[in-house]
Amino acid sequence: MSEESLPDGARPPDDEARPEYADVPREHADELPAYAERVLDVTELIPPGRVMTYGDVAEWLEEGGPRQVGRVMALYGGAVPWWRVVRSDGALLPGHELRALEHYRAEGTPLKEASRAAEGHLPRLDMKRARWDGGGRAQDHT
Repeated sequence: MSEESLPDGARPPDDEARPEYADVPREHADELPAYAERVLDVTELIPPGRVMTYGDVAEWLEEGGPRQVGRVMALYGGAVPWWRVVRSDGALLPGHELRALEHYRAEGTPLKEASRAAEGHLPRLDMKRARWDGGGRAQDHT
């Protein structure tokens, strides 16, 4: 996915190639695109032990979509609890499964144990129990 799919003003400068879930300190937030800052702000609101899908975050912001939120998380999510923004099917983030699983277990996030037939025997998130609805819309969320 390219930065072209991000909402206007949310594209990183061309010279900034960032690895997936790069650590961008929040003290440099003034350097982040406005949309990215809003996505990261929502991520920080998600309580420990709960999750929101990429689509949930976009819906809460009333801007962008799941792919745009995913792109922001891939570029800038390392400085926030990235493991709380997930796929809608509850599958753990490919390449980050074990790190995410450590966080989920430490926070008591509801999981569904994997069957023996499941690839890698990794659990999935129990989306019915773990999904957070945003606790009502904040008055000044955007």
